[in-house]
Amino acid sequence: MTPLRLLYVALLMVLVMVAVPVWAEYADVVLNRNAEANGMRPVIYPHWFHRIRFRCKVCHSELGFEMRVGSNNINMGEILDGKYCGMCHNGDVAWSTEFCDRCHSGLPGLATGIRGASKSSGPGDY
Repeated sequence: MTPLRLLYVALLMVLVMVAVPVWAEYADVVLNRNAEANGMRPVIYPHWFHRIRFRCKVCHSELGFEMRVGSNNINMGEILDGKYCGMCHNGDVAWSTEFCDRCHSGLPGLATGIRGASKSSGPGDY
């Protein structure tokens, strides 16, 4: 392949990557069904961060998360018992639950849902 053709292919790839929309698969998820009701800030779950490291089945099959926003009634009791997030966030696999502000970092009043899915410049408005 000639250098000019290689440059053309590289530029074409960059244009395709920029033009492709960002899907919810790589967005952040706001969890606020139980957080504010219990005096905590909403949880900002960086789905994109986890998704680039793990296959979907790790969380959605093996850990029991349903594939629809708002359908998982997660609470800290279950997490502390090693369910859902607590399966990995136990101090061995990943940092443990004593660092509340690492998850409970959303602004008060945020509704449960996906944020940043339709934006290409980063996460949603927190």
